[in-house]
Amino acid sequence: MVVVGPVGRVADALALIEREPMDVATLDVNLGTAMCYPIAEQLKVRGVPFLFLTGYDGWTLPEWLRDVPLLIKPFDSAAVIAAVRALCGLEKVT
Repeated sequence: MVVVGPVGRVADALALIEREPMDVATLDVNLGTAMCYPIAEQLKVRGVPFLFLTGYDGWTLPEWLRDVPLLIKPFDSAAVIAAVRALCGLEKVT
């Protein structure tokens, strides 16, 4: 896998989705000036699995996004790696 990004603006993320193939994505719900929902919508349309890395709980998400896995801040890098591996269908390496 190759990491593409990070991007901090909705427009930049949507452009990245258009030009780069993706196996999986991680999204922060609140990008400061906008919420990530247009990005999530495009990832769903394209069938790209993704998860939210956020300080919000799942009930603050729109209903159509409540099935998306989320890690609630604070979390460590091991939790992010495990979540990404799970989205990719990879088993945890011990």
